[in-house]
Amino acid sequence: MTPATVWTPTAEAVNRAAITAFAELAARYGGPPPGSSYDELWRWSVRDLTSFWNAVAEFCDVAWDTAPSAVTDGAPMPATGWFPGGRLNYVSQVFRSPRDGVAIVGHDETGARRSVTWHELEARVAALAATLTDLGVVAGDRVVGYLPDIPEAIIAFLATASIGAVWAGCGTDLAADAARSRFGQLEPVVLVAAAGHHHRGRWIDRAQDVSRLRAELPSLRATVLVGEVHDADPVLAWDAATAPRGRPLSALPVPAGHPLWVLFTSGTTGPPKGIVHGHAGVVVEHLKTLSLHLDIGPGDHFFWYTTLNWMMWNLRTAGLLRGATVHCFDGAPTPANLWGLASHGGLTYFGVSPGFLAATRDAGIRPAVDFTLSALRSVGCTGSVLTAPIHEWAASELGPDVLVGSTSGGTDVVSGFAGSVPTEPVRAGEIAVRCLGVDLHAWSPTRKPLVDEVGELVVSSPMPSMPIRFWNDPDGSRYRAAYFDTFPGVWRHGDWVTVTATGSVVVHGRSDATLNRAGIRMGSADICHAVEELPEVTEALVVGLEEPDGGYWMPLFVTLAEGVVLDDALVAAIKAAVRHKVSPRHVPDEVIRAPGIPHTHTGKKLEVPVKTILRGIPGAAQAHAVDRPELLDFYRHVGETHRTRS
Repeated sequence: MTPATVWTPTAEAVNRAAITAFAELAARYGGPPPGSSYDELWRWSVRDLTSFWNAVAEFCDVAWDTAPSAVTDGAPMPATGWFPGGRLNYVSQVFRSPRDGVAIVGHDETGARRSVTWHELEARVAALAATLTDLGVVAGDRVVGYLPDIPEAIIAFLATASIGAVWAGCGTDLAADAARSRFGQLEPVVLVAAAGHHHRGRWIDRAQDVSRLRAELPSLRATVLVGEVHDADPVLAWDAATAPRGRPLSALPVPAGHPLWVLFTSGTTGPPKGIVHGHAGVVVEHLKTLSLHLDIGPGDHFFWYTTLNWMMWNLRTAGLLRGATVHCFDGAPTPANLWGLASHGGLTYFGVSPGFLAATRDAGIRPAVDFTLSALRSVGCTGSVLTAPIHEWAASELGPDVLVGSTSGGTDVVSGFAGSVPTEPVRAGEIAVRCLGVDLHAWSPTRKPLVDEVGELVVSSPMPSMPIRFWNDPDGSRYRAAYFDTFPGVWRHGDWVTVTATGSVVVHGRSDATLNRAGIRMGSADICHAVEELPEVTEALVVGLEEPDGGYWMPLFVTLAEGVVLDDALVAAIKAAVRHKVSPRHVPDEVIRAPGIPHTHTGKKLEVPVKTILRGIPGAAQAHAVDRPELLDFYRHVGETHRTRS
């Protein structure tokens, strides 16, 4: 059955979209004639990387200090070098042109708002950069931030990048142990930290965590503290460190591949891995994504709910590259809080998760009725799969003028593989298109491209924002093992996807959490979506375990709405939903009520760690990387009981 179309672009939307203007420029670089289909433009973008990325650089006015001699050095993945000989700085692109008005708006859950103008942003970045330089920070040194999603975090990042130092951030929603497990790998020289953050009506004091970090990171030379100081040891106060000095901002041109930041994996199955991205690759990739896919530009008000632990913080911050006003939020992401922000902030682009949209629906909130959203043009959704029912509900509630689109990407490339464009229709439960410049396919185990069949998500040509390396991986072996062992020379991301005949993409879940019953491979997301549509079920997680006797056990864990009992009738209803909405092969062996489903701090279900815990393998999950670590004992007990029983 063909999914319902939930959004169709008008002729006016197509005409004013940046991608329409880009297509005209692309034609001069050998791309398809203006007016050609998106699919033709995509195929050219992955067939002729040199022409495509040169066109992007011209269209987005990349601020090269020294122009590169080529787009790539010709080396195959994973050794591809981008923009050889080129020099620039991310911060130079942010301040490429003089801008007036507001650059950043910081919101918190108390309703407080504060704005940072473009003039103030540049002055404070220059001042903090001077402070870091006075502290002896030089290009290549690491500066780390333990901060909520507040304007100060963006200022600290920009100041760090402007002098060629390397940034890494960690949200104050993580405790000191989790932050140390990340920052300790980097041997940072400066820590920028906040005294605490807001959450569900409370102020969460992090003074002790900051003190612990300072004590347990011996490489630190200084700490800059945002907020009231509760420590007898000397620290630099934020206001003093960022007080304008009258010095102009001067960003240091660095080689194209110079490290910009280190992003960390969730760390659920071991120490978090540090992923290093370079200045030029990020600048060009983010300009492409924001300009051509999200259609962000000057005058837009751009928000995505995130913390510093998630790559969406980096992508949302990159709205500054396009001259947009970016919005931050410190607090709990309740429907009332975030729709209120969208209303009061006059957002034109509002980024959230499928879980947030489901919570909005379940709370009986009608966004377009209960809030003033007249400026809103697009709602972006990522973090997990946006199911067709939630997609249809959101699109219906927000109306035909608002594009509700899903995207899929990863920390690994700090960008998207598939997403939306304002010139293509969107169908419920599908991601509209493969992103320009992303040679995405669904492959069989024999490297056969599949259409309308489930396969491994691969990217068969290099992307500029692919990692330049992993931290502390001198021979590149961990990097190669993470993405290139299965299909040498081709990026395997670890997701099951379907690429449809129309070019849209459907994500089915992680391939390393694949269910394989009697030789039939199944995506876990399909089962969970069917079950989570039942009003009695609030969340579901399914895993499959190979048994020593050759059998296969596929339990389904569910959390239930308040007052609901998991009786025989509900178990039958759950199995019937899977049978009818997915297939009889997908029906679980057992339905188990759980006290909760564990996630990473960015909201992803811990399918692989739970599977490993059920097998009885120690060290399967790091408690500090789990949103509710107390749940792990429940799954250990279930695994022990099953092994005893079998």
